[in-house]
This record gives sequence, C-alpha cells and structure tokens, in this order.
Amino acid sequence: MLERIGSPADLRGLTYEELAELAAEIRTFLVDNVSRTGGHLGPNLGVVELTIGIHRVFHSPHDSIVFDTGHQAYVHKLLTGRQNFSTLRRRGGLSGYPDRQESVHDIVENSHASTALSWAAGIARGHTLRGESARSTVAVIGDGALTGGMAWEALNSLGASRDRVVVVINDNGRSYAPTIGGLARKLDGIRTDRRYEDFLGWGKRTFERRGRLRNFTYQTVMHAKRALKGLLTDDGVFSDLGLKYIGPIDGHDQRQVERALRQAHEFGEPVIVHVLTDKGRGYSPAEQDVADRFHAVGKIHPETGLPIERSRFGWTSVFADEILAAAEERPDVVALTAAMLAPVGLQPLADAYPDRVIDVGIAEQHAVTSAAGLAYAGLHPVVAVYATFLNRAFDQVLMDVALHRAGVTFMLDRAGITGDDGPSHNGMWDMALLRHVPGLRLAAPRDEATLRQAFREALDVDDAPTVVRYPKGAVGEPLPAARTVGDLEVLAEHGDGPRVIVIGLGSMAATAIAAADKIAAEGIDTLAATATWVHPVPAGLEELVRDAELVVTVEDGLTDAGLGEEWASYARLHGLTAAWAHHGVRREFLQHASRAQLIDDMGLDPSAIAAGTIAQLDAR
Repeated sequence: MLERIGSPADLRGLTYEELAELAAEIRTFLVDNVSRTGGHLGPNLGVVELTIGIHRVFHSPHDSIVFDTGHQAYVHKLLTGRQNFSTLRRRGGLSGYPDRQESVHDIVENSHASTALSWAAGIARGHTLRGESARSTVAVIGDGALTGGMAWEALNSLGASRDRVVVVINDNGRSYAPTIGGLARKLDGIRTDRRYEDFLGWGKRTFERRGRLRNFTYQTVMHAKRALKGLLTDDGVFSDLGLKYIGPIDGHDQRQVERALRQAHEFGEPVIVHVLTDKGRGYSPAEQDVADRFHAVGKIHPETGLPIERSRFGWTSVFADEILAAAEERPDVVALTAAMLAPVGLQPLADAYPDRVIDVGIAEQHAVTSAAGLAYAGLHPVVAVYATFLNRAFDQVLMDVALHRAGVTFMLDRAGITGDDGPSHNGMWDMALLRHVPGLRLAAPRDEATLRQAFREALDVDDAPTVVRYPKGAVGEPLPAARTVGDLEVLAEHGDGPRVIVIGLGSMAATAIAAADKIAAEGIDTLAATATWVHPVPAGLEELVRDAELVVTVEDGLTDAGLGEEWASYARLHGLTAAWAHHGVRREFLQHASRAQLIDDMGLDPSAIAAGTIAQLDAR
C-alpha cells in the first residue's frame, strides 16, 4: 500500500480499510528503517493516523503545514514522496527534520520547539493580506512544546485574528518524558462539544444588532451558555483567548481525526484541534519504555529494541555522576532543566533528590531567570541544557544573571559540532556569544577529570555566571598536563624553544596534540597546550607565547569572534609579536552529516591544521 503513495493526492481515493492497512505498513516501515539508521522513532509512531488525516483534508503545499518540532515529521516525509530512509540523517540523505531543500511540502527547518504557532500566524496573515483567503495554515504542535512561552504569545495573537489557522495539538502527554506542569493537568481535563459553538452562532445571528434590549438578551444568553459549558467542559484556557476548540479526539481513529479536521477547515478562522495520541504506538518495546517511549534511538535490534552497540561512557554521564556527588555534599545545589531531564543527565539527581530538580518544560528563558531568583534566595542553581538551546535565553543570561551578579552555573551539553541532527542542533554559537557577557567565566574541559574539576570550581563562584561546555558522545582518553604555565597546561613539547604553539580548546585538545606531532615531524619545534577555563583569557598566555613565531588556535565554535580571536587580541594589546592562525567553525549553518565529515570539511583534522601551519611558516 505504501508504495502506491507518491504524493498526498494519492491518499484521497483510499477507503478507511485501506487507510488502516497503510497505517500499519507505515509503522512497520518506520521500525525497520529507523532501527538501522537511528532517529526519532517514538514520536512518529504516534502520529501516523493524524498525519494521514491532515494530508487528506488539507492540500499541501497550497495549504501550509508546519511541524513543531520537526522530529514528528517522518510520516509527513513518507506521504510526500520521500520513502528512501536508508540514509536518514546521513550526508546526502533525508534530514531528521523538515527541510526546504528536500520538498516544497516542508516549511520550517528549525527543530527548536514552540515556534510553529508564530510561523503559522505569520504565514496565515500573509495569505490574508495577499487576498489568498482559500489557503489554510496548519500547525502541528506537541503538548510538550506548548510549555514554551512563545507558543502562548502566538496563541494570544491568534485569538485576536480571523486568519485561517488550524492548530493541531498532538497530545501524547510527553515531550521527551511525560509533560510536566499545570498545562499538562489542564489538557488532561479538557472536554467539549462543537454543538456549543453552533449554539453561539445561532445566538449571535438571532439577537445581535437588534436593539439594546435584544443585545442585552444576547449577552445574557451567552453568559448562561458559557456557564453551562464551564460546568460540562474545561476548555477555558483556550476560549478565554478567543480561540475555538474541537476535541479531544482519538488520534488513532481515522474517521474521528478527519471529521474534526474538516470542521476546523470549514470554520475559516483560528481553531484548536486537540488530538490524543500514543507515543510509540504499535511497537511493543517503545510502548513499554517508561522513560521516553523511544523518543530517539540509535541503531537497535528491531525485534527487541535493544541497542546494537553499547554506548561508551559519555560526557553527560560524567556530569550526572558529579552533580549527584556535589548535591550529597552541598544542600544549596539545585538543578533546572527545560523538559530534558534524562538527556542532560539530571535523572539520577532527580531520583535521589526530587525536590532539588526543577523541570520547567520547554522554557529556557524561564529556567534562566528563575535560576537567578534561586541564587538570590541563597542557593546555587545549575542550569543543564544543550548548548544550542541556550541561544534562546541569551538575554536572560545577560540581563537577569550577569547584570545581577548571580551565581548560576550553566552546563552546556552537546557543545560544538554534533552533526547528524543538522543545522539547528550544532552547539557552535555559545563561546562567541557568551564571551561578551560581563563577568561570565567559561570552561571547556578536555577529559573526564577536567570536567569534574571545572564543575566543582564553577559551584564555588557565587558572584557571576559560570559556564562549562562539553561535547556530545563518548569521553576520550585522559590528557594529563606535562606542566603548567599560569592557568595554561602544556600537553606535549617537541624541542626546547617552540616556533609554533598549537592551542586546542576543550574537545579539540587531542587535535592540537596530534597536529603538533605532525608539525614536529617536519623538524619544527612545536608545543601543544590547552586551558580548562578559557574565558576570560587565562593567566600565563603572555609567558607561553612570548617567544613563539606562530600561535595556532583550534576550537569547535565559531572562528569569527571566537575565543582564539579574543586571545590573539589580548596578546597584541600586550605587545606580543607572534602571528596567529585560527581554526574553527565557519559562520554558516552546517547541513546534516557526521561529526567526522564536518570536521574534515572545515579543515579541523590534525593533518589539515599541520599542513596549513607549515605553509604559513614557509610564506613568512
């Protein structure tokens, strides 16, 4: 059946019996293919009937369909002609998120959450202003993404509009883990009936604009209607915003889904369709996974769901272990996360001290400012997020934490180049951004020991923000220092008076050692160094580079405005004459590929760095 679907138009002639067969085939396809490549499995298993229904009722790309977040768009890809999943999340293959370069059916590439409703509001208003009144805009948003403040800003705006927007709440009670907070409890209780809206329309037509007495009668009847509705239902959170509401709908009943979507489509103004789905539906290992219903998986055995290769001890696990140990010693240590308790390593702490871990939902701005409040109250908050997600709360870091000299520690997981998840997930912006924050101190540990040490040192700072950044994946071998120069650490030395000094920051320290080895093999005295605390400029830099001819910096953040440039500027201001060369990430969005491929593309491998260094020396 799936092979017969080349575009959404092919769905519209199918019977409901054929659609049920198609849904089963799609689930089998997803399990078979995602188990080979890795990817977001659970969210897509839950939206099969819903996505089929959207494409049967609406006409993409004439009607715009926006997914929030894009990890639930695999079924959408299948139904829009993209059925080769063999290279999913690999260079040259399908992106793990919607991608405009792949299809005219894809609108928003950004996989950060809570943005789709603002996109939809803008698209729909654009259609209205252009006189394209027949075009609808559909935003599919998970209940977890509704915990983000941007979503509510958009709902507030939509409540005052008359544009053709259908907001589909895919309510599976989860983001990664179960959705938390008052919103989750609210959605659990919502019930309504479209007949009330029909009654509202009748009342408006019958009484409105027929004189003062009849207007008064209309208002009285409407107040009575709302009171009755309040007794029987609980959709006030949406109706108070002026939004029409349909639901909740069984998201796995194809007829119910399509009936609700058609009602919303025909209404012609902003409507919320509340759809209940089961994350991981139809795949027993996912359904039985209490943690996150197989939200994202690596390569797994499809029969059992067990990983094919056991992952090595990772950076996140080091942090998880160390914050638990610190919390046992220090009752002032508390942690915050934005709907990613397990992915950032806070689950063990939450298990041991549930009152000392705060999951704010997908609300990074709120997390950062509330951390400043916790610091004011005498605690030491630790905000654990992916590096790319801190971009969303830069203003709060600057104005709420730094301005108020709050002792808040930020642990930035997946910093640097992450690769497979594409341009929105590479954590390459943090160092270039954060170096401009007054008083902020930033660490880039190179191995397990320096991560543990940096975290403990950060906890001792109570008058400024501290940041510790570390990459995705397994921790490498220990890189002990041969000696120290101030706060800089020498990792390898070739010769007595180095012409070249290669400084590798964080995860690039091993690259600096390897590059220095290759340069030295050409008969050039070379030294490899690093620092754990990389901003402000570490003490000892002047002494280390004073007699060098060339200083090479290697970082997995932006080259432009990066830390290498900051260090070079500092050296020049202090009268040092060494030339500098900087290697890092180009100022561009990196398309999905493996980390190794991206490293090679940007010349961040040891061979390329060594070759460039030797060429620069020869040209002097």
